[in-house]
Amino acid sequence: MQTQIQSACAKEEQIFEQARARWRELISWTPPPTGWHCLNTDGSVINASGSVAAGGVIREEDVRFVSAFTANLGGGSITRAELMAIVIGLRAAWEVGARKVEVQTDSRVAIDLVQAATESGPHYQLVMPVRRLLERAWQVVLKHIYREANAAADFLASKGHSHAVGEHMIQTPTAALNFWLLHDCMVFKRLG
Repeated sequence: MQTQIQSACAKEEQIFEQARARWRELISWTPPPTGWHCLNTDGSVINASGSVAAGGVIREEDVRFVSAFTANLGGGSITRAELMAIVIGLRAAWEVGARKVEVQTDSRVAIDLVQAATESGPHYQLVMPVRRLLERAWQVVLKHIYREANAAADFLASKGHSHAVGEHMIQTPTAALNFWLLHDCMVFKRLG
């Protein structure tokens, strides 16, 4: 009887181990190609109050901080927040002289909407400001990243809720922002 129980437990453990077998991927912020700037953006919604905010950070290829922003957008949807974060971030990148920009966002929806925009498509009025900015004389690439690699932008978007309505530029990172910038560069394992 003892042998049968041990055998059954061993089989059960083997089955559970096979079920737990997943692929692993290292997750961290990835610098843009040489000569490029990286713009990380994120949107945030507090469902209870309906508050919508956005945030983002611009870094050089060598991780150096360039600038950042938070924005309290008033109300709206998470899609509006994500798209407005890209708009505000692209305007800020243009203002600092970046002409090769890799936009990193954890919103696949925002990227898909921008890339497939048509006049009859959903959120057309929100997508067109992004499309107009993309038409400027510069190179911009939209890249989807995991949320775990976008912590600094997420922090800034969350901070936007506590500011007055409008955009707020940051030229020098606070200690809290420096923490999240460092956090982005740390490596995490994501199980798929």
